[in-house]
Amino acid sequence: MSKISQGAFKHVESELYAYPDTKREIERVRQETLYPYEDRPDDPTIVKGANSVRQPGDPTGQTATLLATNRKLEQLERIVDVIDSVIDRLPKEKVRLLQLWYWSQPRRLTWDGIALELNVGRMTAIRWRNAIVQQIAIKMGWR
Repeated sequence: MSKISQGAFKHVESELYAYPDTKREIERVRQETLYPYEDRPDDPTIVKGANSVRQPGDPTGQTATLLATNRKLEQLERIVDVIDSVIDRLPKEKVRLLQLWYWSQPRRLTWDGIALELNVGRMTAIRWRNAIVQQIAIKMGWR
């Protein structure tokens, strides 16, 4: 495996910290795309008028096109898909490491505490984290 840059490492880490929020954001963007005016009748940012009326034709096709062409949604889904694909292949103790280091709020354990929780040495836990981050970076194409 080739080594990644420090910038790529930090970028992947920021995506891992944001992973639960990114999954929620994907669902929010999908809902807004599928139902742009529903559940927000009093939203002052929505200007209703002649252009807000759905056009006749193929509403399913129009919705599919909107979802497929939403760049923000596409990028968020790509990040989550790559992280999920790496996580799916990890043994449970390495997934637990990710949960303890990135997704426990507030984080209460140091690397020593995480190592103790996982019954491994501190440097082993850090090496696991580094290898996971590197796998994600390489799959994302971030070197």
